[in-house]
Amino acid sequence: MTIAYWCVLIAGLMPVLTTAIAKAGLRGYDNAEPRAFMEKQTGFHRRADYAHRNHFEAFPFFAVAVLIAEQLDANPLQVDGLAMAFIAARILYTVLYLANKPTLRSLAWVVGYGCVIALFVIAA
Repeated sequence: MTIAYWCVLIAGLMPVLTTAIAKAGLRGYDNAEPRAFMEKQTGFHRRADYAHRNHFEAFPFFAVAVLIAEQLDANPLQVDGLAMAFIAARILYTVLYLANKPTLRSLAWVVGYGCVIALFVIAA
């Protein structure tokens, strides 16, 4: 299995990790209505929940880009490098989201998005 495929797995786990962060230390968690419960949260927990949601949004585009690049025999070193850069950008994105640094967070998001676009370009 390539490094890029391992990165797809990591990207798929990121929403689970950020939702665990979002819920950590909260009392009265309502598993019957988890979304309604999380909507009532503020500060750090709310930002972690928003990061969780964004990881779900980013995942399909990234996973498809890796699959297409691999299937079309793009340069494996480039595919792996871009996949690792995407994961690094998403980790940084999460840290910046939790730290309430919106401008830097948006920059990290752009870098990650750029990595996905680059995966499509190298597959072309």
